[in-house]
Amino acid sequence: MTNVTVHQDERIAALLYEKSVGKTNEPVERDGYRVQIYSSNRQQTAKQEAIKLEKEMQEKLDVAVYVLYTPPFWKVRLGDFATYEDAQDFKSGFIRTFPALQGDTYVVRDQVLLTTF
Repeated sequence: MTNVTVHQDERIAALLYEKSVGKTNEPVERDGYRVQIYSSNRQQTAKQEAIKLEKEMQEKLDVAVYVLYTPPFWKVRLGDFATYEDAQDFKSGFIRTFPALQGDTYVVRDQVLLTTF
């Protein structure tokens, strides 16, 4: 007789339990990726430009838009992606839609909000 050992990520069991007891699927903060489309440290204009770009992206895109201030830089980042590949795919489509922002657009590691299901 042969024994088979199954190694399963403990998160799978936790997810199955949560689903079976009807817990809601709340977003969880974890390591991931976002697409940064703006970064500036120009004191006179950076904040206003970041806020303007945030409003424009919220109107035109169906992804989360984040404005961050990490002294001395104002940044605008898009999305919550679990993998680098997902963020890269989004970035490629974004650049096709907004070619003028190509030089300022790249994938960055960040804490993102993701649902588990």
